[in-house]
Amino acid sequence: MDILSRLLMLMPVAGRLDARCHFGVPWRIDQPAADAREIHYHVLLSGTAVVEDAQGAQTALHAGDIVLFPSGSPHLLHDGSGAPPAAVERRFEQGHAVETNLAESEAVDVLCGRFLLPAVPQRLLRENLPAQLVVHSASSGGTPPERLVRLLALLRDEALDALPGSESLVNHLSGALFALTLRYASRADAPPRGLLALAQQPRLQPAIDAMFDAPGKPWTLPEFAALCHMSRATFARHFDEAIGRSATDVLTDVRMTLAGRMLAQGSQPVAEIGEFVGYQSDAAFQRSFKRHVGMTPAQWRATAHTLA
Repeated sequence: MDILSRLLMLMPVAGRLDARCHFGVPWRIDQPAADAREIHYHVLLSGTAVVEDAQGAQTALHAGDIVLFPSGSPHLLHDGSGAPPAAVERRFEQGHAVETNLAESEAVDVLCGRFLLPAVPQRLLRENLPAQLVVHSASSGGTPPERLVRLLALLRDEALDALPGSESLVNHLSGALFALTLRYASRADAPPRGLLALAQQPRLQPAIDAMFDAPGKPWTLPEFAALCHMSRATFARHFDEAIGRSATDVLTDVRMTLAGRMLAQGSQPVAEIGEFVGYQSDAAFQRSFKRHVGMTPAQWRATAHTLA
């Protein structure tokens, strides 16, 4: 099983559309920081836009482009003119918010939503994806990814037509959008470092498989290297070049993510979960989980149940 499939099975992501924005110049969308279990996304259906991160770096967007913020950081979308935005009116159609302004020139349509993350520690996802991820509708060769185009077309139609059942359909389609966005980002000529880069490193796949298939085994770096038919030094170098972190760090992320999911979804004793993910003593698991997640396993379980 490939790395993206494994990640999505361990951390299934849903989606929700917050608003459809139809603006004329001048316009601006101020997006605050996301909550702990959310990743904001924007799909530019028509027109052009500029996305600006918290540091002021700007990226041009064109129709069909998708931008998401795995870090949850605040950001702006705007027309690039620098003019004060026109006043916005907000109404609801079939459960969806629709925002428009009084300007009529150079219309732009944007879908703004969020990917909803499950009750698991988010470090595996957030620390191994870039703070901002942009996927353009056309590849470097100029041919749009057909499946992404079809999904965006269906998402657009359901959002714009607002037919019975559209709200539920748009939310489900948003979840699928997350998977396709990561897929095409991993296929870029220069994919971001992290989990997406591993998708282009088939030689490292046996080590990733081992982490997910047997997280409780006391893996060592030489064992991972042997699985990939590499020397220890070569394996460590390839892994660091791809993801920027050690295999041991990623193994810990996998273990803590799995443990967090088991704590949130079941009633197994904490010590039993710790042993399942590779810790021979309850004390060692408690220390590692608190250091990784910021709270004890019992506190995590209580918090996850409260947020469920």
